[in-house]
Amino acid sequence: MQLVMRVRPPWNPEGVPQGGPLSPLLANIVLHDLDMELEKRGHRFARYADDFIILVKSQRAGERVMESVCRFLTRKLKLVINEKKSRVAPVSQCSFLGFTFVRGKVRWTNDAYREFRRTVKRLTSRSWSISMASRMRRLKRYIRGWMGYYGISEYYRPIPDLDKWLRRRVRMCYWTFA
Repeated sequence: MQLVMRVRPPWNPEGVPQGGPLSPLLANIVLHDLDMELEKRGHRFARYADDFIILVKSQRAGERVMESVCRFLTRKLKLVINEKKSRVAPVSQCSFLGFTFVRGKVRWTNDAYREFRRTVKRLTSRSWSISMASRMRRLKRYIRGWMGYYGISEYYRPIPDLDKWLRRRVRMCYWTFA
């Protein structure tokens, strides 16, 4: 089972700007006490900024841990928990930082895959009037970054079709501007 929780730091009721350097720094400072508490309790967990998962063996244990962690976060750290994003669920039904687990293997999420395809379509759009060299630099940088992040995935089945699709998109650009 997995406990997935999202917290909203108390220093700004609206939160800090997403993607800014301040957000993960403040989250790490504030949630350090949570890390120490979870280690003290012997829980297996992973946290990145304000997103974290806690792995437990059963639904009942997950509900018990969620209740105690919520109490710790609200009373001791004075944080507001996002109820919509916090839940107890099997690992196969949860995602963390763009990854999910399917039959014990790490995979990228469907949302991450859709976003990849959407961005590649934007970068290879025929109506985008930039030079082919600049387009290819941007596409190369994006694909390298995506593969650098999602390369740990153990999901290889879509790779050949994805490669064909990418080649077709690039050929389309060359034919349009040739």
